[in-house]
Amino acid sequence: MNDTNAKAGLGPSGQSDAHRVLIVGGGVAGLDLAGTLAGHKELDVALIDLATAHVWKPMLHSIAAGTHDVARVGVPYLAQARQHGFLYHPGRATAVDLDARCVTVDAFDRDGLTLLPERHLPYDTLVLAVGSEANDFGVPGVADHARHIDTLHEAVAYRDATAPRLVQAAQAGRPHRVAIVGGGATGVQFAAELLQIADTVDDFGIDGARAAMQVTLLDKGDRLLVAFPPPVSAAARERLEQLGVTVRLNVDVARAEADALILKNGEEIAADFIVWAAGVRASPLAASLDALERGPASRIVIDAHCRTSRPEVFALGDCAALTPNGADTPLPPTAQVAFRQAVYLGRHLPAMIAGRSVPDFRYRDAGALVSLADYDAYGALGDFGFFKGGIKNGFFRGRLAQAGHALLYRRHQARLHGAPRAAGLWLSDVVTARTRPIEKLE
Repeated sequence: MNDTNAKAGLGPSGQSDAHRVLIVGGGVAGLDLAGTLAGHKELDVALIDLATAHVWKPMLHSIAAGTHDVARVGVPYLAQARQHGFLYHPGRATAVDLDARCVTVDAFDRDGLTLLPERHLPYDTLVLAVGSEANDFGVPGVADHARHIDTLHEAVAYRDATAPRLVQAAQAGRPHRVAIVGGGATGVQFAAELLQIADTVDDFGIDGARAAMQVTLLDKGDRLLVAFPPPVSAAARERLEQLGVTVRLNVDVARAEADALILKNGEEIAADFIVWAAGVRASPLAASLDALERGPASRIVIDAHCRTSRPEVFALGDCAALTPNGADTPLPPTAQVAFRQAVYLGRHLPAMIAGRSVPDFRYRDAGALVSLADYDAYGALGDFGFFKGGIKNGFFRGRLAQAGHALLYRRHQARLHGAPRAAGLWLSDVVTARTRPIEKLE
């Protein structure tokens, strides 16, 4: 593979004789790992991602609704590459040649100009952190008529498409109907964010937005938020219904049409916009790697060292399936699992590369948090000491849960930027929130 192609990236150049670690995917796990490993002088670390900026994935639903400013929450990969000392390759990774130890990256274009050609990037160690995508389960019409919020591009596209429609509906006195399929954390939080943006539009003098916003949340199960204790599910449903969300459980979608969802019982749910948040599957790149052992939803099977069936290839986050000893199913595809795996590899991958033994990855559930915009929040306690089993039937809510949810994002910022800079960003966000309208009102 020619050297010119291999170095067609952005950021500091590594040592020519260093061990080449190539990370595919700059999400919660990939970017954190790149920053950590870049501190090891014996490693030449590179990161591939199609986007030019990283966004904390749990924030995508608020960007789509318009309650967060994408310009303020995006973290440019080039800035991270310069700060930490790794190489950034913009573009989509389209293929992995496991025998040649090489990843193909598409040409990188902007505004019709090719900024970087197709590249073939060699590696000594490969880390796959390519995340997941929405799983439509083969339901007819979903690919054509439903929107997903899995990437920054999709979140911004939804915001830009719906903002004028909401204002138009408010002015005309007609409904703005949104149907969300999937009662997990994404669907529940997105429903609340839509109501908050409508409230804010009203507060800024465009009367009728809150009355126009009609949100229907559908799930085929018998409760929302199945990853949380049942009391959280019940409390979240009650609060959403108080806010005006129509919650439909035990319903199955037969097909999606341009302006409606058709249920298997024949019922029609009218909708101006359909958002599909009913589950995830591994990304197309992960699903294409037939030489690697794969599990449910095409996730790549990994061992207790986050290693795949190829010893020089590791995987973590949503695209990876690790089944702990004694468990029947893999760990869930959550940001918490991805972050813990990134921390583990950041600590132990250099030793594994050097041939030294390392401890197994062990996951302890730290609990989970879900926020209903500024209206409410809920937290489920994890498996930690005397907290195991939780308080008040296993959950807490209100200001404490909202603070915990906010602190997760601030911790992520501190990992990327360092504590002093993260504190400055927090202060800047506080000032900005008091001096500027939120994104959609722009």
